[in-house]
Amino acid sequence: MRVLVIGGFLGSGKTSTIIRLGKELSAQGNKVAVIVNEIGEIGIDGDVISKYGLDTTELTSGCICCSLKVNMKITISLLMKDFQPDILLIEPTGIAFPQVIKNEINLMDLKGTVVAPLVTLIDGSRFKQLMKEVKHFSMRQIIDADILGINKVDLMEPLQISIVEASVQQLNPKARVIQLSTKLQDEHWYNFIRLILEEDTAGKIAGKLRTVSPELQAMEGGQVGDESMDSIEASGISSYATEFIVAGETILSDVARTVVQDTMGMIKARVLEHSPEFVGHIKMFLENGSETVKMNITAHYEEPIMELISSNTEVPRFKILSAVSNIDKAILMDIVDSSVIEAFELKGITVHKKSGKHQHHVSLSL
Repeated sequence: MRVLVIGGFLGSGKTSTIIRLGKELSAQGNKVAVIVNEIGEIGIDGDVISKYGLDTTELTSGCICCSLKVNMKITISLLMKDFQPDILLIEPTGIAFPQVIKNEINLMDLKGTVVAPLVTLIDGSRFKQLMKEVKHFSMRQIIDADILGINKVDLMEPLQISIVEASVQQLNPKARVIQLSTKLQDEHWYNFIRLILEEDTAGKIAGKLRTVSPELQAMEGGQVGDESMDSIEASGISSYATEFIVAGETILSDVARTVVQDTMGMIKARVLEHSPEFVGHIKMFLENGSETVKMNITAHYEEPIMELISSNTEVPRFKILSAVSNIDKAILMDIVDSSVIEAFELKGITVHKKSGKHQHHVSLSL
């Protein structure tokens, strides 16, 4: 089994990359499993992945996002025993240090596993803002990587791509840097796949020692290479994930789309009052009959993007994850809860928060 950890800051495109990798590798005859390490008690990315054609199986013995070091070995061991995947894709939360997860897997010494080079995705279109808002944290993710994928190049100007590529290579001279976009069927994407799956490349990259220049280490006050750092604290990000149960039956399609759009608009406007140049990820989806309405935003200057996904849900439910830079968590929680309730009530729809912890799911592609 080949284990591939794909990290990157919030909104870097990890879930989209995992979905496309999973589907393409499955189409080639591989058995693929996906573990999603999410923030908080509400799983969103795992649910979204399952809607794109990857079957989902619940593993009740452990949850990677709740107690990573204790339960990850159990989860992976069960996968190897019951599913025997050829490839295991692990998506850490955007405010994790992926190197820590890779190290833990190496220490497990699981027979028959090969740990691939650590991939860190970078949203090239937001690189300047990330270096401004979450500089120390983003640098640590970049410096830890074996492969750096500059993602979303379809949203960038050629000059901007060159600048970002040179900047990240300077931060991590030992890493392989590659451009890609999960939206494009082009040479960059397939070069990315070949690179992360190439056996001899894995050994060569993994064998290199990560080096940080004395100047960079001094500039960051030693924070960049500190293995004891708590990733959530170091990120400077406040996060809040929650789920709402929608009263009544399936909502009319146009109403569902409008209420999601209104909710996002309210949250963005209120967040901007406290963090005018925020980066992070606010994402939500409303499961509603045969359609799931998904919407997300990753920075203060963006317009939210809506996506419609086929689904089959008897009882409507609304999930939301907010992870925002430079805002107090209590304020963020109040903004989210009040905005959701207000937006739905304006459409005459009653919602209430779901209580209790989530059950983690691992996505499997047969």
